[in-house]
Amino acid sequence: MSIDAQANLRTLRDALRFAVTRFNESNVFFGHGQADAFDEAVFLVMRSLNLPIERLDVFLDAYLTLAEINTLLQQIDLRVKKRLPVAYILKEAWLQDYRFHIDERAIIPRSFIAELLKDELQPWISEPGKVADILDLCTGSGCLAVMAADAFPRAKVDAVDISKDALQIAKKNVAEYRLEDRITLHEGDLFAPLQGRRYDLVLCNPPYVTDASMARLPREYTHEPKLALAGGADGMDVIKRLLREARTHLKRGGMLIVEVGGERATVEKQFKSVPMTWLSTSAGDDMVFLTRQEELS
Repeated sequence: MSIDAQANLRTLRDALRFAVTRFNESNVFFGHGQADAFDEAVFLVMRSLNLPIERLDVFLDAYLTLAEINTLLQQIDLRVKKRLPVAYILKEAWLQDYRFHIDERAIIPRSFIAELLKDELQPWISEPGKVADILDLCTGSGCLAVMAADAFPRAKVDAVDISKDALQIAKKNVAEYRLEDRITLHEGDLFAPLQGRRYDLVLCNPPYVTDASMARLPREYTHEPKLALAGGADGMDVIKRLLREARTHLKRGGMLIVEVGGERATVEKQFKSVPMTWLSTSAGDDMVFLTRQEELS
Protein backbone atom coordinates (compact mmCIF):
# COMPACT_ATOMS: atom_id res chain seq x y z
CA MET A 1 0.00 0.00 0.00
CA SER A 2 1.37 3.43 -0.94
CA ILE A 3 2.05 5.73 2.05
CA ASP A 4 1.87 8.75 -0.28
CA ALA A 5 -1.54 7.67 -1.54
CA GLN A 6 -2.77 7.10 1.98
CA ALA A 7 -1.62 10.56 2.99
CA ASN A 8 -3.04 12.43 0.02
CA LEU A 9 -6.42 10.81 -0.53
CA ARG A 10 -9.15 12.76 1.23
CA THR A 11 -12.38 12.69 -0.74
CA LEU A 12 -14.28 10.17 -2.80
CA ARG A 13 -13.23 12.16 -5.87
CA ASP A 14 -9.57 11.64 -4.88
CA ALA A 15 -10.11 7.90 -4.50
CA LEU A 16 -11.77 7.64 -7.92
CA ARG A 17 -8.98 9.58 -9.63
CA PHE A 18 -6.34 7.42 -7.97
CA ALA A 19 -8.13 4.17 -8.94
CA VAL A 20 -8.58 5.22 -12.57
CA THR A 21 -4.90 6.10 -12.84
CA ARG A 22 -3.77 2.80 -11.29
CA PHE A 23 -6.06 0.77 -13.57
CA ASN A 24 -4.91 2.59 -16.71
CA GLU A 25 -1.22 2.38 -15.78
CA SER A 26 -1.50 -1.33 -15.07
CA ASN A 27 -3.51 -2.22 -18.20
CA VAL A 28 -6.03 -4.29 -16.28
CA PHE A 29 -8.63 -6.05 -18.43
CA PHE A 30 -12.28 -5.03 -18.27
CA GLY A 31 -14.60 -7.89 -19.13
CA HIS A 32 -16.81 -8.51 -16.12
CA GLY A 33 -19.45 -5.81 -16.41
CA GLN A 34 -17.50 -2.56 -16.64
CA ALA A 35 -16.37 -0.99 -19.90
CA ASP A 36 -13.27 0.95 -18.88
CA ALA A 37 -11.10 2.18 -16.00
CA PHE A 38 -13.56 4.87 -14.94
CA ASP A 39 -16.56 2.51 -14.76
CA GLU A 40 -14.41 -0.03 -12.89
CA ALA A 41 -13.28 2.60 -10.39
CA VAL A 42 -16.83 3.86 -9.82
CA PHE A 43 -18.10 0.34 -9.18
CA LEU A 44 -15.27 -0.51 -6.81
CA VAL A 45 -15.31 2.73 -4.80
CA MET A 46 -19.06 3.31 -4.59
CA ARG A 47 -20.08 -0.25 -3.76
CA SER A 48 -17.20 -0.71 -1.33
CA LEU A 49 -18.64 2.27 0.56
CA ASN A 50 -22.22 0.93 0.19
CA LEU A 51 -23.23 3.97 -1.84
CA PRO A 52 -25.62 3.99 -4.84
CA ILE A 53 -23.68 4.27 -8.09
CA GLU A 54 -26.44 6.33 -9.70
CA ARG A 55 -25.92 9.05 -7.05
CA LEU A 56 -22.19 9.45 -7.68
CA ASP A 57 -22.33 13.25 -8.12
CA VAL A 58 -23.86 13.73 -4.68
CA PHE A 59 -20.91 12.07 -2.92
CA LEU A 60 -17.89 13.17 -4.99
CA ASP A 61 -16.67 15.71 -2.44
CA ALA A 62 -17.48 13.64 0.63
CA TYR A 63 -14.49 13.09 2.93
CA LEU A 64 -13.43 9.51 3.59
CA THR A 65 -12.38 8.08 6.94
CA LEU A 66 -8.87 6.68 7.30
CA ALA A 67 -10.35 3.18 7.57
CA GLU A 68 -12.26 3.67 4.29
CA ILE A 69 -9.13 4.94 2.54
CA ASN A 70 -7.11 1.96 3.75
CA THR A 71 -9.78 -0.48 2.58
CA LEU A 72 -9.98 1.11 -0.86
CA LEU A 73 -6.20 1.09 -1.27
CA GLN A 74 -6.08 -2.60 -0.37
CA GLN A 75 -8.85 -3.37 -2.88
CA ILE A 76 -7.18 -1.37 -5.65
CA ASP A 77 -3.98 -3.32 -4.99
CA LEU A 78 -5.88 -6.61 -5.31
CA ARG A 79 -7.35 -5.49 -8.62
CA VAL A 80 -4.01 -4.37 -10.02
CA LYS A 81 -1.47 -6.81 -8.61
CA LYS A 82 -3.51 -10.01 -8.59
CA ARG A 83 -5.85 -9.05 -11.44
CA LEU A 84 -8.77 -10.10 -9.25
CA PRO A 85 -12.08 -8.98 -10.80
CA VAL A 86 -13.90 -6.31 -8.80
CA ALA A 87 -16.97 -8.54 -8.42
CA TYR A 88 -14.87 -11.07 -6.50
CA ILE A 89 -13.27 -8.34 -4.40
CA LEU A 90 -16.67 -6.96 -3.38
CA LYS A 91 -18.50 -10.33 -3.38
CA GLU A 92 -21.15 -8.55 -5.47
CA ALA A 93 -22.18 -8.45 -9.13
CA TRP A 94 -24.98 -6.66 -10.97
CA LEU A 95 -26.88 -7.89 -14.01
CA GLN A 96 -29.78 -5.90 -15.47
CA ASP A 97 -30.41 -4.10 -12.15
CA TYR A 98 -30.33 -7.36 -10.19
CA ARG A 99 -27.73 -7.67 -7.44
CA PHE A 100 -26.13 -11.09 -6.90
CA HIS A 101 -23.73 -12.46 -4.32
CA ILE A 102 -20.65 -13.93 -5.98
CA ASP A 103 -17.25 -15.36 -5.13
CA GLU A 104 -14.66 -17.51 -6.88
CA ARG A 105 -16.79 -20.65 -6.57
CA ALA A 106 -18.92 -19.50 -9.52
CA ILE A 107 -18.50 -17.56 -12.74
CA ILE A 108 -19.27 -13.84 -12.45
CA PRO A 109 -22.86 -13.17 -13.66
CA ARG A 110 -22.95 -11.92 -17.25
CA SER A 111 -25.30 -13.05 -19.98
CA PHE A 112 -27.05 -11.60 -22.99
CA ILE A 113 -30.00 -13.84 -22.14
CA ALA A 114 -30.55 -11.49 -19.20
CA GLU A 115 -31.35 -8.68 -21.63
CA LEU A 116 -34.01 -10.83 -23.27
CA LEU A 117 -35.57 -11.85 -19.94
CA LYS A 118 -35.98 -8.19 -19.04
CA ASP A 119 -38.58 -8.02 -21.84
CA GLU A 120 -40.15 -11.40 -20.95
CA LEU A 121 -38.68 -12.85 -24.18
CA GLN A 122 -41.22 -10.95 -26.25
CA PRO A 123 -42.21 -11.35 -29.04
CA TRP A 124 -41.08 -14.98 -28.89
CA ILE A 125 -43.31 -15.62 -25.89
CA SER A 126 -46.63 -13.86 -26.46
CA GLU A 127 -48.35 -14.93 -23.23
CA PRO A 128 -45.83 -14.91 -20.33
CA GLY A 129 -48.56 -15.87 -17.86
CA LYS A 130 -48.89 -19.29 -19.51
CA VAL A 131 -45.25 -20.24 -18.97
CA ALA A 132 -45.44 -22.85 -16.20
CA ASP A 133 -42.12 -24.71 -16.20
CA ILE A 134 -38.64 -23.29 -16.84
CA LEU A 135 -35.22 -24.93 -16.76
CA ASP A 136 -31.92 -23.06 -16.38
CA LEU A 137 -28.99 -25.30 -17.28
CA CYS A 138 -25.42 -24.42 -16.22
CA THR A 139 -26.99 -22.05 -13.72
CA GLY A 140 -23.77 -21.05 -11.95
CA SER A 141 -24.67 -18.26 -9.51
CA GLY A 142 -28.37 -18.79 -10.26
CA CYS A 143 -28.68 -15.35 -11.84
CA LEU A 144 -30.75 -16.40 -14.89
CA ALA A 145 -32.96 -18.64 -12.76
CA VAL A 146 -33.77 -15.70 -10.48
CA MET A 147 -34.45 -13.38 -13.41
CA ALA A 148 -36.60 -15.99 -15.16
CA ALA A 149 -38.67 -16.51 -12.02
CA ASP A 150 -39.19 -12.76 -11.82
CA ALA A 151 -40.07 -12.41 -15.51
CA PHE A 152 -42.55 -15.32 -15.42
CA PRO A 153 -44.22 -15.08 -12.00
CA ARG A 154 -46.44 -18.15 -12.45
CA ALA A 155 -43.60 -20.46 -13.42
CA LYS A 156 -41.68 -23.02 -11.41
CA VAL A 157 -37.95 -23.01 -12.20
CA ASP A 158 -35.44 -25.85 -12.05
CA ALA A 159 -31.77 -24.78 -12.06
CA VAL A 160 -28.99 -27.29 -12.72
CA ASP A 161 -25.22 -27.15 -12.39
CA ILE A 162 -22.54 -29.81 -12.22
CA SER A 163 -20.62 -27.78 -9.64
CA LYS A 164 -21.59 -28.21 -6.00
CA ASP A 165 -19.61 -25.06 -5.18
CA ALA A 166 -21.54 -22.96 -7.70
CA LEU A 167 -24.83 -24.26 -6.35
CA GLN A 168 -23.91 -22.97 -2.90
CA ILE A 169 -23.69 -19.49 -4.41
CA ALA A 170 -26.95 -20.04 -6.29
CA LYS A 171 -28.67 -21.14 -3.08
CA LYS A 172 -27.70 -17.89 -1.39
CA ASN A 173 -28.97 -15.79 -4.31
CA VAL A 174 -32.26 -17.69 -4.49
CA ALA A 175 -32.72 -17.11 -0.76
CA GLU A 176 -31.90 -13.41 -1.01
CA TYR A 177 -34.68 -13.01 -3.57
CA ARG A 178 -37.00 -15.20 -1.45
CA LEU A 179 -37.63 -17.60 -4.30
CA GLU A 180 -37.03 -20.89 -2.51
CA ASP A 181 -40.64 -21.93 -3.11
CA ARG A 182 -40.32 -21.45 -6.88
CA ILE A 183 -36.70 -22.28 -7.75
CA THR A 184 -35.32 -25.78 -7.16
CA LEU A 185 -31.59 -26.35 -7.45
CA HIS A 186 -30.20 -29.63 -8.80
CA GLU A 187 -26.63 -30.92 -8.86
CA GLY A 188 -25.82 -32.86 -11.98
CA ASP A 189 -24.69 -32.94 -15.60
CA LEU A 190 -27.18 -31.12 -17.87
CA PHE A 191 -30.51 -33.03 -17.91
CA ALA A 192 -29.29 -36.00 -15.84
CA PRO A 193 -30.90 -35.06 -12.47
CA LEU A 194 -34.32 -34.13 -13.93
CA GLN A 195 -35.92 -37.57 -14.34
CA GLY A 196 -37.62 -36.90 -17.65
CA ARG A 197 -39.34 -33.63 -16.73
CA ARG A 198 -40.45 -31.37 -19.57
CA TYR A 199 -40.39 -27.59 -19.81
CA ASP A 200 -41.98 -24.70 -21.66
CA LEU A 201 -38.64 -22.92 -21.70
CA VAL A 202 -35.05 -24.10 -21.35
CA LEU A 203 -32.28 -21.51 -20.91
CA CYS A 204 -28.58 -22.27 -21.10
CA ASN A 205 -25.45 -20.16 -20.96
CA PRO A 206 -22.95 -23.03 -21.25
CA PRO A 207 -19.16 -23.10 -21.29
CA TYR A 208 -18.20 -22.31 -24.89
CA VAL A 209 -14.62 -20.96 -24.82
CA THR A 210 -12.39 -22.91 -27.21
CA ASP A 211 -9.13 -24.51 -26.07
CA ALA A 212 -7.14 -21.97 -28.07
CA SER A 213 -9.02 -19.05 -26.52
CA MET A 214 -8.66 -20.52 -23.01
CA ALA A 215 -4.88 -20.41 -23.45
CA ARG A 216 -5.06 -16.70 -24.31
CA LEU A 217 -7.49 -15.48 -21.65
CA PRO A 218 -6.48 -12.39 -19.64
CA ARG A 219 -5.43 -13.11 -16.05
CA GLU A 220 -8.75 -11.82 -14.74
CA TYR A 221 -10.52 -14.88 -16.16
CA THR A 222 -8.14 -17.34 -14.50
CA HIS A 223 -9.85 -16.58 -11.18
CA GLU A 224 -13.13 -18.00 -12.52
CA PRO A 225 -13.85 -21.75 -12.46
CA LYS A 226 -12.40 -23.35 -15.60
CA LEU A 227 -15.38 -25.69 -15.63
CA ALA A 228 -17.68 -22.73 -16.32
CA LEU A 229 -15.64 -21.46 -19.29
CA ALA A 230 -13.94 -24.29 -21.17
CA GLY A 231 -16.01 -25.71 -24.02
CA GLY A 232 -13.46 -28.05 -25.60
CA ALA A 233 -11.41 -27.82 -28.78
CA ASP A 234 -14.10 -25.99 -30.76
CA GLY A 235 -16.15 -24.72 -27.80
CA MET A 236 -19.07 -26.96 -28.70
CA ASP A 237 -18.71 -29.88 -26.25
CA VAL A 238 -21.69 -28.95 -24.06
CA ILE A 239 -23.75 -27.42 -26.88
CA LYS A 240 -23.59 -30.66 -28.89
CA ARG A 241 -25.01 -32.64 -25.99
CA LEU A 242 -27.56 -29.96 -25.24
CA LEU A 243 -29.02 -30.01 -28.75
CA ARG A 244 -28.98 -33.82 -28.81
CA GLU A 245 -30.85 -34.18 -25.52
CA ALA A 246 -33.13 -31.14 -25.31
CA ARG A 247 -36.07 -32.42 -27.40
CA THR A 248 -37.14 -34.99 -24.82
CA HIS A 249 -37.14 -32.35 -22.08
CA LEU A 250 -39.23 -29.74 -23.88
CA LYS A 251 -43.01 -29.68 -24.02
CA ARG A 252 -44.66 -29.52 -27.43
CA GLY A 253 -43.93 -26.01 -28.71
CA GLY A 254 -41.35 -25.46 -25.97
CA MET A 255 -38.32 -23.28 -26.63
CA LEU A 256 -34.58 -23.72 -26.08
CA ILE A 257 -32.53 -20.52 -25.78
CA VAL A 258 -28.73 -20.85 -25.81
CA GLU A 259 -25.93 -18.32 -25.47
CA VAL A 260 -22.82 -19.06 -27.54
CA GLY A 261 -20.64 -15.96 -27.27
CA GLY A 262 -19.48 -15.00 -30.75
CA GLU A 263 -19.53 -18.56 -32.05
CA ARG A 264 -22.48 -18.27 -34.45
CA ALA A 265 -20.44 -19.38 -37.48
CA THR A 266 -19.25 -22.53 -35.68
CA VAL A 267 -22.75 -23.33 -34.42
CA GLU A 268 -24.35 -22.95 -37.85
CA LYS A 269 -21.63 -25.03 -39.50
CA GLN A 270 -21.92 -27.90 -37.02
CA PHE A 271 -25.71 -27.94 -36.64
CA LYS A 272 -26.94 -27.29 -40.16
CA SER A 273 -30.03 -29.46 -39.66
CA VAL A 274 -31.30 -27.43 -36.68
CA PRO A 275 -33.40 -24.37 -37.61
CA MET A 276 -32.27 -21.47 -35.41
CA THR A 277 -33.51 -17.95 -34.83
CA TRP A 278 -30.73 -15.57 -33.77
CA LEU A 279 -31.96 -13.04 -31.24
CA SER A 280 -30.89 -9.41 -31.16
CA THR A 281 -28.86 -8.28 -28.15
CA SER A 282 -26.73 -5.25 -27.32
CA ALA A 283 -23.75 -7.14 -28.81
CA GLY A 284 -25.50 -7.95 -32.08
CA ASP A 285 -27.20 -11.02 -33.53
CA ASP A 286 -24.43 -13.59 -33.02
CA MET A 287 -24.71 -14.33 -29.31
CA VAL A 288 -28.01 -16.12 -28.57
CA PHE A 289 -30.12 -18.50 -30.61
CA LEU A 290 -33.61 -19.91 -30.16
CA THR A 291 -34.95 -23.21 -31.43
CA ARG A 292 -38.21 -25.05 -30.72
CA GLN A 293 -38.99 -28.56 -29.62
CA GLU A 294 -40.39 -29.63 -32.98
CA GLU A 295 -37.26 -28.34 -34.76
CA LEU A 296 -34.90 -30.56 -32.77
CA SER A 297 -34.33 -33.99 -34.26
